[in-house]
Amino acid sequence: MTVTAFAPQTEERFALARQVADAVLFEGYVLYPYRASAAKNRLRWQFGVLVPPAWGADCEEYDFQHTECLMEPRQGATLSVEVRFLHARRRTVQRALRGGGFETVDELRLDDRVLVPWDEGAEERVEVVAPVAELLGDGVTFPFRRPAREDTEPVLDESGEVVGRLVRRCAEITGTVRLSARELEGPYRVSRLTAVVENTTPWMPPSPPAGRTADRDAVLPHSLVATHLLMALDTGSFLSMTDPPEWAKGAVAACRNLHTWPVLAGEPGRADLVLSSPIILEDHPAIAPESPGALYDATEIDEILALRTAALTDEEKREARGTDARAAAVIDLADSMPAEVLERLHGAVRGLREITGDPGFPDEHGVQRPDTPWWDPASDAGFDPEQDRVVVDGRSVGRGSRVELRPGLRHTDAQDLFLQGRTATVEAVLHDVDGAVHLAVTVEGDPGADIRREQGRYLYFQPDEVLPLEDA
Repeated sequence: MTVTAFAPQTEERFALARQVADAVLFEGYVLYPYRASAAKNRLRWQFGVLVPPAWGADCEEYDFQHTECLMEPRQGATLSVEVRFLHARRRTVQRALRGGGFETVDELRLDDRVLVPWDEGAEERVEVVAPVAELLGDGVTFPFRRPAREDTEPVLDESGEVVGRLVRRCAEITGTVRLSARELEGPYRVSRLTAVVENTTPWMPPSPPAGRTADRDAVLPHSLVATHLLMALDTGSFLSMTDPPEWAKGAVAACRNLHTWPVLAGEPGRADLVLSSPIILEDHPAIAPESPGALYDATEIDEILALRTAALTDEEKREARGTDARAAAVIDLADSMPAEVLERLHGAVRGLREITGDPGFPDEHGVQRPDTPWWDPASDAGFDPEQDRVVVDGRSVGRGSRVELRPGLRHTDAQDLFLQGRTATVEAVLHDVDGAVHLAVTVEGDPGADIRREQGRYLYFQPDEVLPLEDA
């Protein structure tokens, strides 16, 4: 019989996968610079939006997700499924009137933040547990409903006086989860699992339409936003859809996945948990240990995003704090981030751990760091970038040498090709850990050359990409 309560061990396994799932759930939730007035925060939630059927028929968004994957359940196995999505809450801002009551305003300015209208996202979960045997044939169908509701939150100033309130309204949404399984023919006991999530909300678009953007704003409160699935077997395993065994490749290719993609989740080495996401991921995705926290803009690099956020003006930070509680947390995170944590964001070489077998050890910030350097520090002895020289076309080239730049197609980028034929001054001769030689140069006539020298930010070319000239 289908139930809706997870066993404790299943809940523990889901908790780890939710860390990655949260990155999917909140991808694009609020983008840098984290203000409602920012242009790129006016069209939000591009991933996994399941709209009501009446809207999906006339646009490029859909009212369902269809997941298929292969599993090898053991006798008596049980499948646990968790559907996660955001329910848009439309927030309006009201100012308190002197004679009592409230009026709706476009903004409410406080000392620490500027409150503005905004669509918040409340996390919703639908949990279904069913024996795999019940999924055979027609399977099981589980309808769910989230009712419309309204709540208010008083806004207090620093003295504790009520100066306004926030009014949040949620529209009713309804949906259905359908689960079914079919055993495949062949020597292996493999089943194809099908999971379909549908938005069945009986909402009709306003008429006449006021434009696609306006219509989308109207439909979002009735939609399942950033919808994705977590599915776990208590006994048995799933097959990788990206790297299946040879014997299963044909069956994997026959699976249909519409508007979502399933990957193995949880700890590496285990195959009893699947994350079906509207964003394509690799098997066993994980949050980088260097990540300081959720920044809600995963298309950006954390280091750049943290630096840009810390550089916002005080007024911009006030508006960001008033836009959303999650945006306020990002501002506080960037403002309080220690230098050593920011340094961890500069990069990490993970591939060498697979070669050396050294998993590293956590430092005081919980970041995995290797116990020993991945190169031999003694190999640096004897090299001096400012004194070393290299022979190019029979001539000695070193710091102060003038060269003509001739970028090669083998190891350069498109921007360097624009420097073809320009003259430059060699600032240093560098040797990397692989034994290759690089020339650090500044382009003659570059008005920023002095700044580049002070900051050590040069352009780099290999010896066969330059032609020596007479030294100045």
